[in-house]
Amino acid sequence: MMKCVKLVRFAIVAAMLGGVGYPKDSVAQKVYGPGITDMEIKIGQTAPYSGPASAFSRLHKAEASYFKYLNSKGGINGRAVQLISYDDGFSPPKAVEQVRRLVEQDEVAAIFSLLGTAINISVRQYLNNKKVPQIFSAAQSSSLADPEHFPWTLGLQPTLHFEGAFYGKYIAETNAAAKVAVLYQNDDFGKDLLRGLKEASGSDRAGRISELNFDATVPTVDSQIVTLAASRPE
Repeated sequence: MMKCVKLVRFAIVAAMLGGVGYPKDSVAQKVYGPGITDMEIKIGQTAPYSGPASAFSRLHKAEASYFKYLNSKGGINGRAVQLISYDDGFSPPKAVEQVRRLVEQDEVAAIFSLLGTAINISVRQYLNNKKVPQIFSAAQSSSLADPEHFPWTLGLQPTLHFEGAFYGKYIAETNAAAKVAVLYQNDDFGKDLLRGLKEASGSDRAGRISELNFDATVPTVDSQIVTLAASRPE
């Protein structure tokens, strides 16, 4: 827990410093980047408070509670952290709209902990063009681990390709004859994991893996599960 707390603090301070250009004698002049004052660090996020992923909004509510706790202890080097969090409904177009509002109207120092691959990718180019740190992206797409092209974007979790490869390697090593059925989300999130699983499983297992996708917006995947079970390899 303490390691996680220190990591959050470090990332916010790094984002604050990374978003600041230091002209000559800037320390004496107290020249800060957007969202930074002597008393405050302002960061922003969008979160699925409504929509198909609303259950995950608990993560963002927990983050807000943590910053309240942090501020009660003096904040970061005497600066209180103000987290501005808007609803994106788990919709990329809405997330784009809200992130632009955070950057251009609220003037936050960084965008923090956006949930979902599609959400993060939808705002990645905009934030990198603006040189606004996109820190602790709560998504695992390999495309979000690309510092060469998107140096202002920082992930939090292992990539889905790596996670899928871990599963595939384990299955191949412990039960080479196992049949595998995969129900995956029909976007970069699901396809990245499936690709890693297949690659690590080996080409000789291709015919022993059944797959079926679903859209993130569907209310239930019951019918897909029935179809997948009926089509599993013999």
